[in-house]
Amino acid sequence: MQTKHSPNPEIIRSMFSKVAANYDKGNNVLSMGIHHLWRKKLVKYSGAKPGHKVLDCATGTGDLAIEFKKTVGSSGEVIGTDFCAEMLIPAPGKAQERGLEIKFEQADVTQLQYADNSFDICSISFGIRNVGDPVKALKEMARVTKPGGTVMVLEFGQVNIPVFGTLYNFYSQNILPKIGGLVTGQKEAYEYLQKSSAAFPCREEFLGLMKDSGAYSHCEYTPLTGGIAYIYKGTVS
Repeated sequence: MQTKHSPNPEIIRSMFSKVAANYDKGNNVLSMGIHHLWRKKLVKYSGAKPGHKVLDCATGTGDLAIEFKKTVGSSGEVIGTDFCAEMLIPAPGKAQERGLEIKFEQADVTQLQYADNSFDICSISFGIRNVGDPVKALKEMARVTKPGGTVMVLEFGQVNIPVFGTLYNFYSQNILPKIGGLVTGQKEAYEYLQKSSAAFPCREEFLGLMKDSGAYSHCEYTPLTGGIAYIYKGTVS
């Protein structure tokens, strides 16, 4: 099921291929590094343990895959995938610098090449809103996850705290695209990212998408930094 947002996958792939070289720099500047703390919280919330097998979809330059590998250790396995080959280019080097062995592969989250019940945890961070059919992606992530395992989603949302929400909305609409453009040379990409974040379902609406997939026995979420982002957790049926 597509949402009213329903981005065009080829346009998204082209956009990320252009921003890939400066993606990490843009993230760090725009979030003041807080996105790393969000990823650490997701890994803890997921219940990941040494020996677990994890699939991180839309891994980009590998930040969440790296966080998972730190937790699952040498006895565990982490595979990071992305449908944009250019985004994956820095990922292996980042893992190697940290002494971590992570496999990176190109894959579309709506058509994963892995067998049913292969992973303890499947995750996606800041990618689900760029998928043409998010319900199909949520169903596919659950398919490759073992029954009783977890699917974790980290995504931007809309702030609903009165004063903070007004300030953040001003920043995200007027300042974020300009800074992103200066850092990466791709202002249009950051204008899209802002608009897609503002339009994408969050909180109970996103839980509704998870329930629509029919793949989860329990779904919940927790807000981050006043609701700038949310972590969603689904237990696979």
